[in-house]
Amino acid sequence: MAAAAALPAEWIKNWEKAGKSEFLQLCRTLSENKSHDNMGFRDIQQALYELAYHVVRGNLKHDQASNVLGDVIEFREDMPSILADVFCILDIETSCLEEKSKRDHFTQLVLACLYLVSDTVLKERLDPETLESLGLIKQSQQFNQKSVKIKTKLFYKQQKFNLLREENEGYAKLIAELGQDLSGNITSDLILENIKSLIGCFNLDPNRVLDIILEVYECRPEYDDFFVPLIESYMYMCEPQTLCHILGFKFKFYQDPSGETPSSLYRVAAVLLQHNLIDLEDLYVHLLPGDNAIIEEHKREIVEAKQIVRKLTMVVLSSEKTEEKEKEKEKEEEKTEKPPDNQKLGLLEALLKIGDWQHAQSIMDQMPPFYATSHKPIAIALCQLVHVTTEPLYRRVGVPKGAKGSPIPSLPNKRAPKQADSFEDLRKEVFNMLCYLGPHLSHDPILFAKVVRLGKAFMKEFQSDGSKQEDKEKMEILFSCLLSITDQVLLPSLSLMDCNACMSEELWGMFKTFPYQYRYRLYGQWKNETYNSHPLLVKVKAQTIDRAKYIMKRLTKENVKPSGRQIGKLSHSNPTILFDYILSQIQKYDNLITPVVDSLKYLTSLNYDVLAYCIIEALANPEKERMKHDDTTISSWLQSLASFCGAVFRKYPIELAGLLQYVANQLKAGKSFDLLILKEVVQKMAGIEITEEMTMEQLEAMTGGEQLKAEGGYFGQIRNTKKSSQRLKDALLDHDLALPLCLLMAQQRNGVIFQEGGEKHLKLVGKLYDQCHDTLVQFGGFLASNLSTEDYIKRVPSIDVLCNEFHTPHDAAFFLSRPMYAHHISSKYDELKKAEKGNKQQHKVHKYITSCELVMAPVHDAVISLHLPKVWDDISPQFYATFWSLTMYDLAVPHSSYDREVNKLKVQMKAIDDNQEMPPNKKKKEKERCTALQDKLLEEEKKQLEHVQRVLQRLKLEKDNWLLAKSTKNETITKFLQLCIFPRCIFSAIDAVYCAHFVELVHQQKTPNFSTLLCYDRVFSDIIYTVASCTENEASRYGRFLCCMLETVTRWHSDRVIYEKECGNYPGFLTILRATGFDGGNKADQLDYENFRHVVHKWHYKLTKASVHCLETGEYTHIRNILIVLTKILPWYPKVLNLGQALERRVHKICQEEKEKRPDLYALAMGYSGQLKSRKPYMVPENEFHHKDPPARNAVAATVQNGPGGAGMPASLSINTAKLEESTAEETDKLKEKSQGAVKVINKAVNATPKVTTSNGNSASNSKIIKEKEDKEKSGKEKEKEKKEKTPAATPETKALGKDGKDKPKEERANKDDKAREIKEKTPKSDKEKEKAKKEEKTSKEEKMKTVVTNIDSKSAAEKEREKEPSRERDVAKDMKSKENAKGGEKMPVAGSLKSPVPRSETSESEREQKRRKVDTHSSPSHSSTVKDNLSELKDSSAKHYINHTTPTLSKSKEREVDKKDLDKSRERSREREKKDEKDRKDRKRDHSNSDREVPQDSTKRRKEENGTTGSSKHSKSESPSDSPRSNEKEKEKNKSKSSGKEKGDSIKAEKMEKSSSGSKKESRHDKEKTEKKEKRDSTGGKEEKKHHKSSDKHR
Repeated sequence: MAAAAALPAEWIKNWEKAGKSEFLQLCRTLSENKSHDNMGFRDIQQALYELAYHVVRGNLKHDQASNVLGDVIEFREDMPSILADVFCILDIETSCLEEKSKRDHFTQLVLACLYLVSDTVLKERLDPETLESLGLIKQSQQFNQKSVKIKTKLFYKQQKFNLLREENEGYAKLIAELGQDLSGNITSDLILENIKSLIGCFNLDPNRVLDIILEVYECRPEYDDFFVPLIESYMYMCEPQTLCHILGFKFKFYQDPSGETPSSLYRVAAVLLQHNLIDLEDLYVHLLPGDNAIIEEHKREIVEAKQIVRKLTMVVLSSEKTEEKEKEKEKEEEKTEKPPDNQKLGLLEALLKIGDWQHAQSIMDQMPPFYATSHKPIAIALCQLVHVTTEPLYRRVGVPKGAKGSPIPSLPNKRAPKQADSFEDLRKEVFNMLCYLGPHLSHDPILFAKVVRLGKAFMKEFQSDGSKQEDKEKMEILFSCLLSITDQVLLPSLSLMDCNACMSEELWGMFKTFPYQYRYRLYGQWKNETYNSHPLLVKVKAQTIDRAKYIMKRLTKENVKPSGRQIGKLSHSNPTILFDYILSQIQKYDNLITPVVDSLKYLTSLNYDVLAYCIIEALANPEKERMKHDDTTISSWLQSLASFCGAVFRKYPIELAGLLQYVANQLKAGKSFDLLILKEVVQKMAGIEITEEMTMEQLEAMTGGEQLKAEGGYFGQIRNTKKSSQRLKDALLDHDLALPLCLLMAQQRNGVIFQEGGEKHLKLVGKLYDQCHDTLVQFGGFLASNLSTEDYIKRVPSIDVLCNEFHTPHDAAFFLSRPMYAHHISSKYDELKKAEKGNKQQHKVHKYITSCELVMAPVHDAVISLHLPKVWDDISPQFYATFWSLTMYDLAVPHSSYDREVNKLKVQMKAIDDNQEMPPNKKKKEKERCTALQDKLLEEEKKQLEHVQRVLQRLKLEKDNWLLAKSTKNETITKFLQLCIFPRCIFSAIDAVYCAHFVELVHQQKTPNFSTLLCYDRVFSDIIYTVASCTENEASRYGRFLCCMLETVTRWHSDRVIYEKECGNYPGFLTILRATGFDGGNKADQLDYENFRHVVHKWHYKLTKASVHCLETGEYTHIRNILIVLTKILPWYPKVLNLGQALERRVHKICQEEKEKRPDLYALAMGYSGQLKSRKPYMVPENEFHHKDPPARNAVAATVQNGPGGAGMPASLSINTAKLEESTAEETDKLKEKSQGAVKVINKAVNATPKVTTSNGNSASNSKIIKEKEDKEKSGKEKEKEKKEKTPAATPETKALGKDGKDKPKEERANKDDKAREIKEKTPKSDKEKEKAKKEEKTSKEEKMKTVVTNIDSKSAAEKEREKEPSRERDVAKDMKSKENAKGGEKMPVAGSLKSPVPRSETSESEREQKRRKVDTHSSPSHSSTVKDNLSELKDSSAKHYINHTTPTLSKSKEREVDKKDLDKSRERSREREKKDEKDRKDRKRDHSNSDREVPQDSTKRRKEENGTTGSSKHSKSESPSDSPRSNEKEKEKNKSKSSGKEKGDSIKAEKMEKSSSGSKKESRHDKEKTEKKEKRDSTGGKEEKKHHKSSDKHR
């Protein structure tokens, strides 16, 4: 900075004046300023340079400058040197310039300053030419030559001898010194002294001496202890880098392409590195190849590996291409020449061999991962180091018992890694080494096994408790390290091993100590990540897949063994890849499942475990859709996998915990698809099948003991499931999954509908629901049969906890608890038996009952919390618990099943005897097996028989407390059906059978307050709702339930004897439903056989109506379910021909409509249609099913039942009472005037037996015409009123037939109004009809009187003709109407009481009177009407869930008073009327017995036309009583208030109402009496009519 302005121009101008002094001043200050020494030096140089430069340019004279310089020179000691530097620079600058003057100025300046700078300095710094011009030297050329000579002498003349040949003696002595025998007392220090003296004496080059020492060391590697200290002490005399350079020079020597570095050199370098005599960084740079080249090579390997993979996965179409492939392979082999020597790896190997882990590690860190160890020598060297390091620990904990093993000596070298004595040491060193080894541990299987055994030993210690907290933490860290080693080293190494099954098993020894969560995590890493980490593994993966494809293409059932062996070989090393491919094939082709399962028998335990993981991974694959594209069925891949799961887990010992946990997790997440897997696993492993396709024989077998179930209950022969079911049980118990799975399934059942089912197709939701339910039933069955009592009781909580805390549905909760109760009771019973040794049957029963009470008492208390308190008003908790806790096993012994199985075994034994080819010892074995089985079955049967007897005894004792019926019997039945029967009958097929049996049992036990009739009636009426709300399998079970119920009913229906025996005197068949306290069991209140048959016909009709309705809805669920139900009840329904035909037509229509649209419905309908046709021969005409028109069946029967008077009627007249209501209304008026008691009873009979009434009513019609006219005039008004009131009751049934299924709830409101409207329309009709009927009867009588004798024959023929044409129409009409009678007509009395909108009190009173009369007047055996009335209402009410439709009850005292009065009066009246009637009858019978026939026919025809020809108009309005709960209460109140005051009037009114409503019903009774008398004096006309009837019957 000062120098920049060192010499301003003014200074030069005024040099003498001021410039000189200023310059001197500047130089002085610069010299003194020594603070920044360097800066000062430069500034002085600058100042002097500028001064000199002014001289050269001629601005200043040289003498002026030399004077100043003379002064300046004193300022610093080194000033002459600085000045010489300035001259040197100027010398170069001026010699380049062309201006000679400047050069001259320069020369003059130097000459002037010669006294200031010594010539030697100038000679050093100036050019020889300049020196010559200055006169300092004579000749520049000579000067140059001289300097070269001096330099050569100084720098290039050799002082020491470098080459052996130059000083061979010295070097020879040196080599002899180093090569002597070193075993004596010779030390490195002694030798070093000798070497020094040799160097001195022979002037040897020290570097060359060092080189020779290294050479000798290479040749004598065993003398480390000598050479290392020698080199170390020698190095004190050298520069530190020398040794490294000499070694580097040695390595360079071998770096030409053909050179191969000797291992001895690597070893020497390694030892020197280990002793820190050289630094790795210094040596590393001398080695080839460079790091970049290594990285490039690594990348190239990866690319090549990927190319190989690509080639392997390419689809090859022709054989030519395979040839091309082979050629390519050959070329590649030629290309791969020997790679150039990699000195870094050589050094690394040497370092590993001598145990210098630190330096080896730092070399490996410079390279890509696993690059170094991918070279086999290095991998083996590292393995050897690990062997040595782990030796003591392995000897202590790893050696298997009884194995000697070959101990490995430790390295002689003290600097090698410390050997591991504890697991902690293992973590510090060995695990690190293994991580560098990675997959290349595969080179040393023995080390692999050692590491695994150490892992096993560690896990043993890790899992044993009792260590301190600190130790535990250390162990945790160690455990995680072990897992890492397994993931990074063991599994990849296994992949590279060549099908080493022993290693796989060894590894499993350690793996099985890990929880499955860890194992599966490891398998996941292995499968999805490991194979991409290394080019070798990439290739192996591709080759494995290639090989797997090859095997799978050729796998068939026939070559399972050889293929299995190949699969086994492949699986030992790469199970994940192989199984992944196999599973993908199974998902596509399910016919591979069996051969694949069979071919997996050569796997190791580890492979089975990996297979389990692969299956779970395949199941959980998020990319796969679980539904087919139509969204109505589960995907086939999932079904295939599930099926494979079941088969493979059963056949092989694979751990199940993971799979079960997976299913549980899916359920927890609200996904039930995967239950399919659980279902398959339980089915295959435990042999528990869940199928809806069971035959009745199988079902029967399923109600027996375990042995019978196994023999006769399942489709497949269940063999050898003992071990597999034990495994499944253990897996469930060990991981506490048994109860959680049950609860999750039970909860998920509704979840399927409300959570999963949102967007899904209804069909799929049903499928999933069924799957969930079936799996629950199956799984629960498995637990019940496999868990010990203690296990079960310990795990399953009490019923109230299950329902209230876990929100398990009640049916499922009882299903789970049921085995617990059974176990509990039997164990208590055994205890009590042991305590006292009484062998009497009574004692045993008493003990059994005691043990039941002990076990069930807490259950009775627990169930109270499950329902509202009012439920327990009708049924007792004891009854509820009993129903839910028993099973079919407890109720009945399936003797026929036992016999069937025993007979099968006998046949088998006979076949064994007859078989000549079987060797005798095998025969003996087989026979023994059969005999043992037979004995077991017989023993089991005996045991079950005793058990059933005990249970029945218990029920007999309990039954009186079962049904409390504090409200009404009706209510009781509702509760029973709602809370017991319906939930359980659709739970499982056996439960369906159980429910039907239980109902029968409750009936047989004569249980108080249980109305069997009501119960059956409710079940068969209005099944539309129940059917429509079922899933497919539930529909099947519901069908089974109905089938069993129908079976019982059909049995009673089939034979009077059976009916009388099983129902005749039972409280369940009482027809009057009183308040609870008054159960009269007199014969009069019992439903007689004939009326029961009418009831059954009504039920059949109801079923037809519901079925037709469902089939006509067009709804998928309705149609499917009703077809399933119909198929199930086919053995017992339809039994009546016309009902069967109606069904057949509807089903045929479905077949046509659904053929293209919904093939599954079409298939169902076609199946049912075929079966229905095959049942046709077993169907009977309606009049055979119940006595609708006996004359049409045969004259004898008719006379017995109806008397000869009715015998002359044509078959076509057996039409329902709905018509007769109108046709014989006049006669009913007469009857009104008759004794009311008799009429009352008749009324009942008629209600139930419309057939009888038609025939009798008509036969009597003429005799009554006159009276009817009178009655009509008297009571026309009254009648019309009553009809208006009454017909609503008659029409409820007729109303809802068509609408039944859909509109009931709406109708309830509208019913009353509609009915009232309809009645108004109908009543005038009926009056008109009555008048017409009268006229017709008159005229026909007159005509008949004339032509009776002549026309009988011709008439029968004509009638035949007439019948032929409209017979079908009539049939249908008759059937439908008769059904209505069987329902609607019968219902009228009671229904009226509930329904009639205005005069409730009257109608209800009439009922009461009816009841009273029933009690007292026993003239007729048929009393079904009131029951039926009630029944029909109850049905409807059950469909609507109303619960209060029973007959109104009076207080007992009032009832009795009213009874007495009414009965007295009615008796008197009835006697008078009977006398009158009998006279009339006698007079007219003879005259009009024939003429009766035609009148009713014509009238019925006319009526048909008026009512819409066939009965269909009536059917379209069936019974749907809108029995609001309020009406009952009101009725009760009204009844009480009016009963005393209006008894007489009411009774008359009531009777009128009944007559008008049920039409001709009343006559039947009345007519019976007539007919009895008629029989005595029957005319010939009557007989002929009988004949005519026979013919018409045939014609039909």
